[in-house]
Amino acid sequence: MSFKFKAMVLSCIDPRFQHTVNNHLIKKKLKGKYSSFIIAGSAIGVTSLKFKKWHKSFWDNIDISIKLHKIQKLIVFNHNDCGAAKIVSGKKNFDKKSEEKIHKKAFIDIKKLMKKKYPKIKIELNLISSSKKIQKYK
Repeated sequence: MSFKFKAMVLSCIDPRFQHTVNNHLIKKKLKGKYSSFIIAGSAIGVTSLKFKKWHKSFWDNIDISIKLHKIQKLIVFNHNDCGAAKIVSGKKNFDKKSEEKIHKKAFIDIKKLMKKKYPKIKIELNLISSSKKIQKYK
């Protein structure tokens, strides 16, 4: 039996958002059609220098997923109230504005790296709010 994988999903380990990600992928008719890579901070975890030791694992994983599953798209889910963003910030007075900047930088960085390494792979960037609403980032 042959499966057609369409995407790789990059999401965070935070259990508060697993159900939201899963439901979103089901609505997009991607159930059983994606590879998954789950790491603390999602795009923050694979782009921030604070977590540099993790980066190679992600890029090795996406490389093998492209080869084995012929994925055509990377779907990224970051979320608000993110512990990894707080670590990257390093500030005691961590606020929404600081977190927003960290998510934005991670999205810009992962998009730039993907375009450089895999120019044919599309990328979809999503930010999940604390109320579980998904907002696309361009």
